[in-house]
Amino acid sequence: MGGTEHLTVRREGATLVLTLNRPEARNALSLPMLVGLHDGWLEADADDSVRSIVLTGAGGSFCSGMDLKALAGNGMAGQEYRDRLKADPDLHWKAMLRHHRPRKPVVAAVEGHCVAGGTEMLQGTDIRVAADSATFGLFEVRRGLFPIGGSTVRLQRQIPRTHALEMLLTGRPYSAREAAAIGLVGHVVPDGTALDKALEIAEQINACGPLAVEAVKASVYETAEMTESDGLAAELTMGWPVFDTADAKEGARAFAEKRPPRYQRA
Repeated sequence: MGGTEHLTVRREGATLVLTLNRPEARNALSLPMLVGLHDGWLEADADDSVRSIVLTGAGGSFCSGMDLKALAGNGMAGQEYRDRLKADPDLHWKAMLRHHRPRKPVVAAVEGHCVAGGTEMLQGTDIRVAADSATFGLFEVRRGLFPIGGSTVRLQRQIPRTHALEMLLTGRPYSAREAAAIGLVGHVVPDGTALDKALEIAEQINACGPLAVEAVKASVYETAEMTESDGLAAELTMGWPVFDTADAKEGARAFAEKRPPRYQRA
């Protein structure tokens, strides 16, 4: 199991938990963190015993955005991190889910600050849980910068455009309740319980047929920008093969026998 000094990896049953672990900097993105994230996504995809992923942050924060000094490697030990970025200049975008979509569902558990690059990375997750005092926002324009992590493209596809533009153009902070009201997050829970709720959702996913779950996720994303007729055709292409799997047969048997299914991913 991977991880770095700024990114911890652990298992909770069939869930891989990735924790941004730089609490003294409100989990600002560093090169060790990005390398750990990149490797964590790949580990989850490669391991069929992993059925879901939870992304969270240590120390009461999710992520306060990019630490440009740390990304450049200034003052950091570990030449291997700089070598990794040099070998794959796209690594940081894959880590932030801009240029990579894990095939397993990703549930975000947000406490505290989730701003700038944190809100951008959040848009690459599938299901989102926020603690009541969590804060969201894309602050880049206030600093004369551009939110280049994908927000000008993704945000308007995930929430109504008027809300997307207000968030992008004002650079103001949003409370968890306001983020839920505009559809950026799906659950708001008491402080300190976001991870528990995310793990609860992940466990519900884990109880389902893994091949069906992955096919459903793929279909949702791949058909999002298609016409309805093209999307329905693509859905059949992705969905019909699931019915021929051992998982589908096991699901039917379990239902008939009134017992929990024992899925084997075949």
